Amino acid sequence: MTKKKYRSLQEFYPFYLTEHANSTSRILHFTGTALLLMSAFAGFLFHDWRFFVAVPVLGYGFAWVGHYFFEKNKPATFQYPLYSLASDFILFYDLLTGKQPFHTGKEKP
Repeated sequence: MTKKKYRSLQEFYPFYLTEHANSTSRILHFTGTALLLMSAFAGFLFHDWRFFVAVPVLGYGFAWVGHYFFEKNKPATFQYPLYSLASDFILFYDLLTGKQPFHTGKEKP
């Protein structure tokens, strides 16, 4: 079985959502993205590079915990790093605005 090659973010995002069906994973992704945004803002505000060092740790740390322990899948970051990063922010916005629910009812056993 060959894996589908995504040629656009618009084509990739529906796949991304299927890889983020677990409610706990979505909450972890949302939390990590919120914290990385706050950390980047604090880095600019306080002119402290340590906040910028925390950005990838916060973003990927929370997300990967969601994938490994709750989704039980491999993050799309490894195969589609830019689409995955953009989709993280799209999902964050969609969750924030209510376009996507936190609780999907599609929990994996």
